[in-house]
Amino acid sequence: MPKIAVIGGTGYAGSAIAAEAAARGHQVTSLSRSLPDTPIADVSYVQGDVSDEEPLAATIAAADVVVGAIAPRGSLSSTFRDVYGTIARLADAAEVPLFVVGGYSSLRPAPGADRFVSDLSRIPPKLHGEILAGSALIIEDLPATPETLDWVFVSPALRFGARMPSDPLGHYRLGDDIAVQPGNGGLISAADYALGFVDLIEKGGHHRAHVNLGNAVESSGSPSS
Repeated sequence: MPKIAVIGGTGYAGSAIAAEAAARGHQVTSLSRSLPDTPIADVSYVQGDVSDEEPLAATIAAADVVVGAIAPRGSLSSTFRDVYGTIARLADAAEVPLFVVGGYSSLRPAPGADRFVSDLSRIPPKLHGEILAGSALIIEDLPATPETLDWVFVSPALRFGARMPSDPLGHYRLGDDIAVQPGNGGLISAADYALGFVDLIEKGGHHRAHVNLGNAVESSGSPSS
């Protein structure tokens, strides 16, 4: 089983991914600025600032897979892209794949259509910086990395986050950079997102690709793609 390092493993998405991976028997290490109040069983926690290259390098060098689950807000609002540039460089040097927790706005509504981020008129201005920084990873930064870096950028459904929790359904839908037809009100729970995310790591079928995970009510109740 590959050793998985989750950068930002105490956040909403990161902690769910860490929990799912650990439950499947993976050796999981979380690097974050603060330690969790309630640690996840079988997850090793390293306390460190992700803006500091030393703990990043040590954590990534010891992993087989790196998950980036940090957000462009708070102390990272102005350094988010630079930090991801460092993560990508270290992952490339260590020859390990990088899986990134993305955002919905970088997706497209249909083939050939502009990405949702091209029109933020209905989004509160206070959120524009965060959305633009997150989208820039898949639009500009990751495609510009050396071809030797294997990465996957994983966008969630529209309604995803700590402010929009939902009950896990135990299944998901997988799409590319076109937003999957929303089900369950356009929600995806952290647990279902993590279910699909760890499946992507284990199956290894996507390379330097943008994909998205959404929920849909299906008669079979099983994951689809």
